Amino acid sequence: MLYVILIAAVVIFWLIAVDRPVLKVSFENGRMSKVKGHIPPSFKHNLQDIAEHNPFNGEMKVYSQRTGMRLAFSKDVPKKIQQRIRNVFPHQGFKTSKGKKRA
Repeated sequence: MLYVILIAAVVIFWLIAVDRPVLKVSFENGRMSKVKGHIPPSFKHNLQDIAEHNPFNGEMKVYSQRTGMRLAFSKDVPKKIQQRIRNVFPHQGFKTSKGKKRA
């Protein structure tokens, strides 16, 4: 009985504590250095354009939530750049329903 409670505690801890973004993009000196996850081509082009014109360092993560997508930026990304990225973010380009079949 104790092992069942222990396994449940580990599973709950894993679901809450582990960072699981849908998309993770790292920027270094105005270039996209790392991309983990699927990025729509038009959004990638817009990100490269923004980073070219205003070089910065930092990281952007996209999380899938019930209400839609949420963007999270590191503290290194300036507020004006964050707003420009939010303006070009394609909310329809990301799948919000996982495994749901529609008739």
